[in-house]
Amino acid sequence: MGEKTEYRDGPLERAFMGLFARKMEKFAGGKAAERKKEGGGGGDRAVWEWDYESFVDVSRRVMVGRTRAQQQEAVREVLLSMLPPGAPEQFKKLFPPTRWACEFNAALTVPFFHWLVGPSEVIEVEVNGVKQKSGVLIKKCRYLENSGCVGMCVNMCKIPTQNFFTNEFGLPLTMNPNFEDMSCEMIYGQVPPPLEEDPAAKQPCYPSLCSMSTPAAPICPKLRT
Repeated sequence: MGEKTEYRDGPLERAFMGLFARKMEKFAGGKAAERKKEGGGGGDRAVWEWDYESFVDVSRRVMVGRTRAQQQEAVREVLLSMLPPGAPEQFKKLFPPTRWACEFNAALTVPFFHWLVGPSEVIEVEVNGVKQKSGVLIKKCRYLENSGCVGMCVNMCKIPTQNFFTNEFGLPLTMNPNFEDMSCEMIYGQVPPPLEEDPAAKQPCYPSLCSMSTPAAPICPKLRT
């Protein structure tokens, strides 16, 4: 996959990591969660004191002991908890699924998701036979690169994000990760395919990168259950 990308996160990036990680902690298992229940652990850490590795670690612990559907539901609840009451309904009013709304959200994705996925750019895509600049090309996904886990990519990012925009916000979104070079294409306005028809759901593990991998399995076990 090439040399691992180095990032220099500032206080703002760390704050985003901390906000998400602290929300996810309540779904995470392991010793850190036990410490938090006892009054210590991640709950005492300021949002800007988190780093990307600890954010990914929380994501990994959310997966443990949960089915694919339960992992995706946990992410949905975290995303909803980040929004003020009534936000999805307001989003639907402000951004009905028009070409303008799709292109506007693609433009917003580049700066606002940089802390999570790394560098990206708006690209032209074709949606329902119409060419528009509602695509985002993530050059090398930071989340996939740091986790090294196909299951985390699909269950903790791709599917929940697609479902959140499509179902909660009413703005269709399809994400197409490339597991060869770790890039990813986001297409606003395109309805995602059913999971059983999605190529991402048939990917094997990264045996040399993922600590939870099953090298002999033709498909990552986290994508089956």
